Amino acid sequence: MRPVEVVVTHLELSAETWRGARALPKDLELRHEYPPNAAEIASAMYRIVGGNWHWTDRLPWTGDQWRDATDSEGVELWTARIGAAIVGYFQLHVAGDAVELKYFGLTPEFTGRGIGGPLLSAAVQRAWSVGARQVTLNTCTLDHPAALHNYLAAGFRVVRTETERRVLPA
Repeated sequence: MRPVEVVVTHLELSAETWRGARALPKDLELRHEYPPNAAEIASAMYRIVGGNWHWTDRLPWTGDQWRDATDSEGVELWTARIGAAIVGYFQLHVAGDAVELKYFGLTPEFTGRGIGGPLLSAAVQRAWSVGARQVTLNTCTLDHPAALHNYLAAGFRVVRTETERRVLPA
């Protein structure tokens, strides 16, 4: 185990700062995932997408905890697919006119292929479509090195940063 300092950046986006949508690649399909499959898909995507980025908080979760987190009112889970393969996902938490982009990412084999920006656009467009006036998210220095740049390029602005100490596997 090794301790590291992690900078967590909290961001928000409004219609005024949104820089517009980027089109999804023609072969990419978005699918809204519903119970009873949403919990299993969210768990798998958390492990696959977050594996390289030290997403560990939810690794010990039970099936009931995943169902509570995904099958709740205001929670939407979306997958991005090319054919039968899931290449990425996002999870939105809708609370009135505020929407949090809780999870977002691509599978390792599809990272770096120009899908991240368009998938982020799709997540933001979905947030607008459910009545969001503001979209929030956070990222950290353990996430993909392009994550923060991708959010800023879309028009998100930094609200605050925090430094935390975390313990990572050796």
